[in-house]
Amino acid sequence: MIKDSPNPPSHPDFDTSTLHEVAYRAIDHYLNPKPATPESSDGLFTVRADLGTETLLVNASQDLACISDIAAHLAFEIDGTQRNVALGICRMLEGVQLLVDKALSVAHPAA
Repeated sequence: MIKDSPNPPSHPDFDTSTLHEVAYRAIDHYLNPKPATPESSDGLFTVRADLGTETLLVNASQDLACISDIAAHLAFEIDGTQRNVALGICRMLEGVQLLVDKALSVAHPAA
């Protein structure tokens, strides 16, 4: 019988040290995980360490206002118990907004 391709070439000088290194690194990653530090969290988003309290509170306040607007818009598009849920979310967001605004005014009182 005639083969379509020749025998694969032999690799007597093939270096397996790279394969061993990768295998040991993978095993070490799963069997000996390193403890999580705040700088190396597995979260998708992180907050820069150099941001001040005022910047964080201002951004939180703006985000809460946006979410509240989205929930209020949604509440007037739907009816029934789903509307009540959306309005409840709006009211909870307003409460959190008041807390953030108070924290912002305490952290940096207006002159």
